[in-house]
Amino acid sequence: MRTPALCIGLLLSCFVSCAATDSPFPNVVLIISDDQAWSDYSFMGHPHIKTPNLDRLASESVTFLRGYTPVPLCRPALSSIVTGLYPHQHGVAGNDPSLPDRGVNPMAARGNEKYARYYDTILSNFQSQPNLVRDLVSRGYQALQTGKWWEGDPKETCGFTQAMTVGVGKGARHGDAGLAIGREGLDPVYHFIDQAKGKPFLVWYAPMLPHTPHNPPEDLLSKYLKVAPGEPTARYWANVEWFDRTCGQLLNYLESAGLKENTIVIYTTDNGWIQDAKAKNQFAPRSKRTAYEGGIRTPIMVRWPARLKPRLEEKYLATNLDIWPTLAGLLGTPQPPGLPGINLADTRALSKRSRIFGEQYAHDIADVAKPAASLEHRWMIDGYWKLIVPQDPASAASLYDLRSDPWENHDVGPNRSSQVKKMRKMLDAWWDPAK
Repeated sequence: MRTPALCIGLLLSCFVSCAATDSPFPNVVLIISDDQAWSDYSFMGHPHIKTPNLDRLASESVTFLRGYTPVPLCRPALSSIVTGLYPHQHGVAGNDPSLPDRGVNPMAARGNEKYARYYDTILSNFQSQPNLVRDLVSRGYQALQTGKWWEGDPKETCGFTQAMTVGVGKGARHGDAGLAIGREGLDPVYHFIDQAKGKPFLVWYAPMLPHTPHNPPEDLLSKYLKVAPGEPTARYWANVEWFDRTCGQLLNYLESAGLKENTIVIYTTDNGWIQDAKAKNQFAPRSKRTAYEGGIRTPIMVRWPARLKPRLEEKYLATNLDIWPTLAGLLGTPQPPGLPGINLADTRALSKRSRIFGEQYAHDIADVAKPAASLEHRWMIDGYWKLIVPQDPASAASLYDLRSDPWENHDVGPNRSSQVKKMRKMLDAWWDPAK
């Protein structure tokens, strides 16, 4: 069991008050890892992977070790970050639409007029929701999109003022030109920051790392080939450190430009990944696209040196749905009513929260007008109890005690039927797709 040995005190001293101030709005940098397991950081206890830059960020942040994504798949996870909503609310429930003609590859059919309505419906669902980018831009922010992006032209559908992704043509499915960031350097980010000229800025840094292809620099690959159980694992581990290296470059640039103190940096992951030990660029069971910890758990960090006192927090639950409410709380700005997340800087809200919820869908969206049509599992965590409920009524729910069994090796549901029943009622009260 890889559990960080950390001494945690009262959270009440974790955050310094963010009272109204005459200072200008702080800059915001969102760093989003792509396909990385919650345990795959040196500060989280991994015996081999080295992440010195993220370790440093964690030590300078309010770091929630029990962070979660509400959905373990790239596209809906990113849409949830930017809208603050669950997939069943924002309507982007999978990566690609299921098309009516057999044998048609949804990835290749994009741009075909015959299938346009399927893609357009997904974009329309997303674009109809308020989002944190549009909100910040409305308050005078310059906003740059880089890296992973599925929802068409980021300027049109989300409100970015500048974007690397175009949203049409080759690679338009999930980021086209934006996917060069990180793997080919960070010059576009540096240029954007330099051109902000004193205006507050937002950077969406979501490089396709450590996501496949696992083709790391040779120095990192040779390093991990010496300690990994096989080449596929070595390649993934090396990609993790490659991603960490790019994060260090970005964080160092902020510091060298004198921007560290008044820049909010938020770190999270879209979804987890456990490397298949035998197959390159493949994930193992119970990781991506599953409701297990390997698919949904991630550390979440919030750093703002001018206002926040760093602390590692292993008790309270946090989710990616909290990112917009947290930014709104720190900035002192309103947010749309009905967002399910909380402000992670609000210690009272944190102490009141004992449970979180999530959902897991098939890769392809069965019905673009009905997100629940491709639902496979719902899940919830109450304290340290975790329930996973399959949509198939013929399959039994699973119950795990995450305090003693963080890798979910022992389903205790058969011996705790009353606990399963109690939590199932809570899950249905949160969202019952049958209603």
